[in-house]
Amino acid sequence: MTGRPRRVLILTASYGSGHNRVAETLAAEFERAGASARVIDHFRELVHPAFDDASRSLYYAMLRRAPLLWGAAYWLGDQLSVSSPLLVGLNRIGMRKLRKVILRERPDHVVSVHPTPVAALSELRDRGLAIPPHTTVFTDFVAHTQWIYPSVDRYCVPAEEIAHDLMARGVPRERVVVTGIPVGPEFTVPADRAAARLALGLSPRVPVLLFMDGSGGGFGRLEDATRKILDMEEPLQALVVTGREERLEARLRALTTGRESRVKVFGFVDNVRQLMAAADFLVTKAGGLTLGEALAADLPVIAFGSLPGQESRNERFATMAGVALVARSEAQLHRVIAAALRDPVLLRNIRERVRLYRRPQASRAIVDLVLSTVTLAKERAS
Repeated sequence: MTGRPRRVLILTASYGSGHNRVAETLAAEFERAGASARVIDHFRELVHPAFDDASRSLYYAMLRRAPLLWGAAYWLGDQLSVSSPLLVGLNRIGMRKLRKVILRERPDHVVSVHPTPVAALSELRDRGLAIPPHTTVFTDFVAHTQWIYPSVDRYCVPAEEIAHDLMARGVPRERVVVTGIPVGPEFTVPADRAAARLALGLSPRVPVLLFMDGSGGGFGRLEDATRKILDMEEPLQALVVTGREERLEARLRALTTGRESRVKVFGFVDNVRQLMAAADFLVTKAGGLTLGEALAADLPVIAFGSLPGQESRNERFATMAGVALVARSEAQLHRVIAAALRDPVLLRNIRERVRLYRRPQASRAIVDLVLSTVTLAKERAS
């Protein structure tokens, strides 16, 4: 193919780290494939930075102080049609600037990894603007109504069950592709568990549990989990990752002083693949990207501290799929960990289920789909 590089516009929003990390992962994969990819944060760049800051602060405050309220809002959004007047114009926010971007840059394809840009694109198409082919990439194991618009040309979803949910909501099967959630290229390479444990200063003979709470940290129950691990008598090693929550990291370091052989505390890390390679189980709240990475790493999950909304739905998917166990309380966490560590058959069965759902090549699959669509469109136009 000759001429200018194919241009892909990737639309995201910085609510939690998952959407942006998926966008950046896809952008890097497009660049490796020879395309030109630009990532736009919908709220920051197409609405206003002040709106982005204020709305994110409100979102995070709700998650910390009133998570049930967020769960109710998430549930309500799933009940409303995307054309409902109760959305009070949210499906048009950022639309004018998005129109200017499309007319100025003329991308060959648009990829959305957040629902708000999907709504704006659909509104623009309804108003007569020629929108390039549009792919929506799901970042959770949930088919939520506010992601589903008739103008989307293709949905890339993490699992066959989500494809079935979309079909039940009226989306034609030919517009849905099961790709998995995009994860970094490091997850496509088999990892050496023994080497990972050696590099992290871990015993090769004692089970390893990895505790994570997302890169933001502080929303789940890491401190509760760490206290429980310190109280347990079972032989184990724990890696606790607090993300960017420095005060939580400081509290946990103080809590585990003198017990570092049992619990190692980390702040923000860039070696998640290595940590997952070293672990026998991941204990985490059920963020979509975290689950996707765990599946790609062939790592069973114990869901603990999941928030209402998309995380509780992710958790439900993971337990029904057989790739995760769930603990609702610290006492239950103790029982679940103890059962998992003493029952090798349980661990083997979960790993077998994980292998049915792991898709470490999701980024490559999505990029190939998008670029083949661009090529076909150009051939038809010539």
